[in-house]
Amino acid sequence: MKQGLYEQIINNITSQQLSALDPERYEIGREPLDAEEARKMLSNYLAMVTRRAFKVVREQSSDEEAVLAQIRICNEIIDTLKNTLGHEEYNELLLDEQGEVLTYVYSKLNHIRGIKEEKVLRPVTPLSQSSLFTGSHSEPNMLHELKRENVTADRIDLLVSFIKWSGLRCLMEQFEQFTANGGQLRVITTTYMEATDMKAVIELSNLPNTEIQISYDSGRTRLHAKAYVFKRDTGFTTAYVGSSNLSNPALTSGLEWNLKVTEKDSYDVLKKIEATFESYWNDREFKSFSSEDVMIA
Repeated sequence: MKQGLYEQIINNITSQQLSALDPERYEIGREPLDAEEARKMLSNYLAMVTRRAFKVVREQSSDEEAVLAQIRICNEIIDTLKNTLGHEEYNELLLDEQGEVLTYVYSKLNHIRGIKEEKVLRPVTPLSQSSLFTGSHSEPNMLHELKRENVTADRIDLLVSFIKWSGLRCLMEQFEQFTANGGQLRVITTTYMEATDMKAVIELSNLPNTEIQISYDSGRTRLHAKAYVFKRDTGFTTAYVGSSNLSNPALTSGLEWNLKVTEKDSYDVLKKIEATFESYWNDREFKSFSSEDVMIA
């Protein structure tokens, strides 16, 4: 085995490898599986085993056969859980063998989409899998993704050190559409080094259903984080956390790194992002801004 740190559940092969090590030459660290962490560690382990098994199925079958075989394996696992736990409601989780993925549900009534039959926009990157944006030309453009996230969210929270008009105007059309349709927009920013454009803040404050909190300490700031949180009542909330402020270069041409976190595969991380935003929102350092304010201190 390689020497170094591990955080690995000991399975049969690992146990055999450890038994082969000379205890006189190697120090081995073990600890009991924590009851609080067991759910996450064991479910992650089972997911890894399942992915490995599905890879074998995929390599040995045609596309159609592989999908059906993987669905049936999933249903066998669910059946086992149902029988082991004695919970008949697990039948509700069995997969349809047609192998379809639900992508949206929208009312046709009182909506322009029902009249124009417009195509439903959605981000290029998955809503259920986290992904990294590095500014590379070979990956989806972050600005385009933010536009699509914007118009498909129910609520939006933005946390940025500064806001430039050059960046805001790239998203202004989507913010106008979002707030006009009843979406709630909350923004936290600062006047650190006087980098925030007053015009950008005023334009944002004039939008309906929009609240802005600002730290007016222009000499220093504790806020260096950047986060764009798109909340969805369907349970598919996403958040972009990284280095991009709300400026044109940061969203278009800059070599910025931003991690897209999804509620489906990083639930605990997403909930911590939301909770931290709320703590900043209620921090006395950040003051409410309205269009009646004539200047940024």
